[in-house]
Amino acid sequence: MKLLKNFMRDESGASAAEYALILAVVGAGIAGAALLLGQAIDAEIDQATGLVQGAIP
Repeated sequence: MKLLKNFMRDESGASAAEYALILAVVGAGIAGAALLLGQAIDAEIDQATGLVQGAIP
């Protein structure tokens, strides 16, 4: 019975789950930002390529 009471009071599992959830949200945010940044860089490179190709006769 004492083991069950100690188990019910232990909050380390809940804390680990909260940290995992926070990590998942932060990771999703970083992945989304990297995707948007990659698309912006791709557009800039395409624009620069077009300018260089237009300058070459």
